[in-house]
Amino acid sequence: MGRMRMEEQWWKGELAADIHQTLRMKELKLPVYKAHSPQIGMRRYFTDLLTVLSSRCNLCPTARHLAVYLLDLFMDHYDIAVKQLYVISIACLLLASKFEEKEDRVPKLEQLNNLAYMCNVNVVLNKKDLLKMELLLLENFNWNLCLPTPAHYIDYYLFASVGEKDLHNGWPITSLTKVKAFMEKYAYYFLDFSVQDYAFLNFRPSLIAAACVCASRICMQISPSWTTQLQLLTCYSWEHLTQCIEMMLIYYENDVKEVSNLKKQVTLQQQVVGSVNHQTTTQVLFQQSSYPPLAQHSTTLSQFQSPVQDLCSAYRDSLQAHRPSSLLSESASTSLHSYSALQASLQPSVQTLPIQGPITMQVAIATEPRHCISMAYGSSYFSGHHSYTARCFDR
Repeated sequence: MGRMRMEEQWWKGELAADIHQTLRMKELKLPVYKAHSPQIGMRRYFTDLLTVLSSRCNLCPTARHLAVYLLDLFMDHYDIAVKQLYVISIACLLLASKFEEKEDRVPKLEQLNNLAYMCNVNVVLNKKDLLKMELLLLENFNWNLCLPTPAHYIDYYLFASVGEKDLHNGWPITSLTKVKAFMEKYAYYFLDFSVQDYAFLNFRPSLIAAACVCASRICMQISPSWTTQLQLLTCYSWEHLTQCIEMMLIYYENDVKEVSNLKKQVTLQQQVVGSVNHQTTTQVLFQQSSYPPLAQHSTTLSQFQSPVQDLCSAYRDSLQAHRPSSLLSESASTSLHSYSALQASLQPSVQTLPIQGPITMQVAIATEPRHCISMAYGSSYFSGHHSYTARCFDR
């Protein structure tokens, strides 16, 4: 699907209906997610890590969602050591990119190691070690990576997301092109939410994609919220989507409140910093200097005027503190692990994994990690901005 996506927009072609039907048939055979992983509390952190890495590597959404789904399924069946989860996460991302992207867009091992290091998560692997890990994952999935995710359906549903008879705030739509552009941003905004919470794995991928479109229409105040055309296209009625849409709108409302609170905090901090700088400047101007006066030189006030830097630092710190990661508080020294150690750390609930041959990997966690894996979403409903990943690499 990824290769076809890169070459042509399959959802606009003659085979779109057949491809959609094939995906719907395959999703009926997807394994059941039971949320039995002992490390399920760490899932959000590794999901954010995969999101950051895939974003920096410019991977398509289908590759990112498939990588997270592979990690979910693997964690659901095995008790995995925390250090090994870093290695498995990168292996899942590589497998997903190889399946969904063109060959020249697949991330290189050196690139992933560098990006992981910049995230303060140092995972150093060589090609031989990574190849064995990929084989281990492929054997676990019976060499079948054709697993539909919501990202595989979203473009097909977005193609018919807005019609000429739809109303915006009770008025006819004057520009379908602009509305569809905003609709796409909203839909991918909700699509990013769906991958953050494993509760959405209780729904079928196609239903999640349909709910993303419907929730977008609600937020954009397009009526009716769900049309007959969309119902026929997705095979889902309003009743089928209600529960999933409610979950998405709850996330959306909380996000709007959080962004509003952040703006208030930044404004308040700006006022406080400005007041302190004003008082400091006044004291400096009227204080008698113990140094002899300099001729033809006025007092420089630039050193006292740095509210912009303080404001940016406060806003960045508020974003970091907003979504703390419990994993990032852990620290450990660099250690060497053998492939037999990996075998011992993977304790299957049903069967043991066939592992042969030595493997060495070096997993080092920084002693003073920073909360650089965090997700911040701007409310496009008020500010025109959409979901984005915090720039932990640009610090």
